[in-house]
Amino acid sequence: MATSRPRSYEPYLSGHREKMLQRVQEAYDRFQETRTFEFPTWLYGPPKGTLFNVEVEDCPRFGDTAYVQFDSARTAFLSIDMQTDFCGPRGYVDVMGYDLSLTAAAIEPIKNVLNAIRGTDITVIHTREGHEPDLSDAPFNKILRSKIIGDGVGIGDMIPGGAGRLLVRGEKNWDIIDELYPIPGEIVVDKAGKGAFGSSTIHMILKNLGITHLVITGITTDVCVHTIMREANDYGYWCVLLKDGTGATDYGNHEAAIKSIKMQGGVFGWVSDSRRFIEAVNQNLR
Repeated sequence: MATSRPRSYEPYLSGHREKMLQRVQEAYDRFQETRTFEFPTWLYGPPKGTLFNVEVEDCPRFGDTAYVQFDSARTAFLSIDMQTDFCGPRGYVDVMGYDLSLTAAAIEPIKNVLNAIRGTDITVIHTREGHEPDLSDAPFNKILRSKIIGDGVGIGDMIPGGAGRLLVRGEKNWDIIDELYPIPGEIVVDKAGKGAFGSSTIHMILKNLGITHLVITGITTDVCVHTIMREANDYGYWCVLLKDGTGATDYGNHEAAIKSIKMQGGVFGWVSDSRRFIEAVNQNLR
């Protein structure tokens, strides 16, 4: 049996590894003093905007309180899929037979946050899930599943009294609801899947804008919101979910999705709420 031996290129990696571990140790020591995940200027450079802290809950352990530090000019607020199809009457979720009040619960908190951050240097990004009119970007199994749960009506179909074909781009029911509609200067990203990093240009947009931190809201907590948060976390973005600014078609799934984020000290990021975020914005950016 051949014996294992060190890879010949290992020495080329050790220098970078030691530098990274030193940075981690320094940040760890600072966290013990401040309970704050401080903005890493060594990684991103000096702040471009205003540094401000947002309180996050159950971090690093359940019952603990910590803070995440944001650079306002490198922060994006995501409002995910707040479309009639997901939170309005005669839309996709309504047709599927779910309680609209559970997804619509996110509307007012998101509206309050938008009112607080519009006029600051925080970037606002809205996403919309939907498919091309010919359904060429919709997987067969996704359409089939939707038709089964909708008792014969699914993605691409028009229902009596509806505003358009379900989850089809360009239809009125596919668009963002009036209460949260984007204003000039805000970015809208259209995606074909539950995630965004694999089915849209969002990663390129965030990189071009120099975004490092994301404040995440939208629907549904356990599906599109969770998927995008997981994707963003894997790409190294610092993510904070505002729990009252999200909703799911099942409240138990909503709670479970929030709890799973908090595991391992914030395995996908951190959890806060609209009140704490708005307070931090008002205290530092107004």
